Amino acid sequence: MAGARGGRTTAVQERALRTRAELLRAAAEVFSEQGFSRTTLTEITDRAGVTLGAMYFHFRNKGELARAIVQQQPDQVAPPIDSTGLQRVVDITLSWAYQVLEDVYLAAGARLVMEQEFFMESAENSHQQWTRILTDELAAAKRKRELRAATDVDAIARLIVNACTGAQMHAYLETGREDLPERVVDMWHCLLPAIATPTTLRRIELNQDRGRIRKE
Repeated sequence: MAGARGGRTTAVQERALRTRAELLRAAAEVFSEQGFSRTTLTEITDRAGVTLGAMYFHFRNKGELARAIVQQQPDQVAPPIDSTGLQRVVDITLSWAYQVLEDVYLAAGARLVMEQEFFMESAENSHQQWTRILTDELAAAKRKRELRAATDVDAIARLIVNACTGAQMHAYLETGREDLPERVVDMWHCLLPAIATPTTLRRIELNQDRGRIRKE
């Protein structure tokens, strides 16, 4: 009897996890298409194929769905080539730029960035999230003496996040983000000479293999 109850509990838990994942994916799809304000919960539940009651079991409102999608953004970015230091910082931005073209969660996050004030506190929004990540990576690069001594890693992290955010917004409006990777490369061509030591600058790579995941 205990074993049977345990099996039923596991099945219920697995079903709940599937429902939550289906809701997040459906929300990401609709948010990426319409943005936060124009999206309704009914559109999300219809896309997921679940009831509103099932949705409310996992999320209190669409703001919670949007926050969950934004908060998982860094987990979606996976540079295909291992790297450290300043190259790692470059690779994170290139991977994001390429993967946002194909990953619905990253695309949703890019669209939601323009309406974050409706569902996230300023202290936890995606700008702050990415700034903290890049600050840590830049600090590691500075410890390796890859950055010029006067480089302010906090200021550079904010600059990179601001530049990437602006690049994706303009790319979305002008090309449907198709040229976002090129815009990020342009940013680095301008920024690297100002922050990298000469030796580091010579070995930094900006080719598409740094960000584009090869398909089997």
